[in-house]
Amino acid sequence: MKRALRQFTAKRSPVLPEPEVLSELRGLRATVPHLTGGLVATTDGLVVAHDTNGLEPEGLAALTAAALGVGSRLIEASGQGGFRELLTRGENGYTATYAAGGYVVLTLFAGPDANVGRLHFEARRAGGRIAAIADAALERQDRP
Repeated sequence: MKRALRQFTAKRSPVLPEPEVLSELRGLRATVPHLTGGLVATTDGLVVAHDTNGLEPEGLAALTAAALGVGSRLIEASGQGGFRELLTRGENGYTATYAAGGYVVLTLFAGPDANVGRLHFEARRAGGRIAAIADAALERQDRP
């Protein structure tokens, strides 16, 4: 699976089948206790699908792209390889962003009592499935 994010380039993003991606988000919500929402966005900040319960998905997708840029640069500058994930913790919970292939990212929101290990485990698996969906969508777009 390709893990290097192709961000900040003119490469086009795949048009993903929203129902499949939304199904992954809802599956995560059912599987991970204290998960309060999530979204899948392109690396340039466009919403693909969301399950955010009252949060504004377009703004969150744009902020995800900005955080992705800073996180990727930090990882690169410190010699830690390609971007994989970013976790932030606030007084009221967590925000976690995961690479899901080369064009999209998965961002999840969880309450303060969330089991971060479980969150990572399930999100990484879902990110792999979302990456496969994105890769298949891109292949369909590339066919004449």
